[in-house]
Amino acid sequence: MAGALIVTAAIGAADLAWLNRLRQAHYPGDRNHVPAHLTIFHALPPSAESEVRQRVSQCARGPRPRARIEGLMDLGGGVAFRVVSEDLDALREALAEDLHGLLGAQDARGWRPHVTIQNKVAPKEARALIAALQRDFVTRPLAIKGLELHRYLDPGWERLAAFPFQQA
Repeated sequence: MAGALIVTAAIGAADLAWLNRLRQAHYPGDRNHVPAHLTIFHALPPSAESEVRQRVSQCARGPRPRARIEGLMDLGGGVAFRVVSEDLDALREALAEDLHGLLGAQDARGWRPHVTIQNKVAPKEARALIAALQRDFVTRPLAIKGLELHRYLDPGWERLAAFPFQQA
């Protein structure tokens, strides 16, 4: 939905560069309009921007969440890295409670944290990428430096605000 608000976890520079290289290599170029990202909420109403800013800003006052990339996810027509973080789970749960009346169906269903590096390809191509990545895969930490608020513009995003975590 054009104009919808998106909340993401801001990924640290080194991890973001690595994920973006993979995304550029494997995501269809005509559909790759945004950098690699870890979405927390997909589509909040634009009319709630002030409230969302306030709630996200409050969450960023807390400690930086610990997170790990622990595996690969088969998206059917794509591939993502599965992110595991009790800290991010708790942060998202608190935000979801604060914003419960604003959540659309996709955000109300729950959360499977991931970073997509390929999408909108034939399932055979996605399975081949999973097999290739699986050969060298090792669990690794994922640096989360803050939270970001974006506006969906169809097809891209506009970053509205960044909220760095204030505690290490």
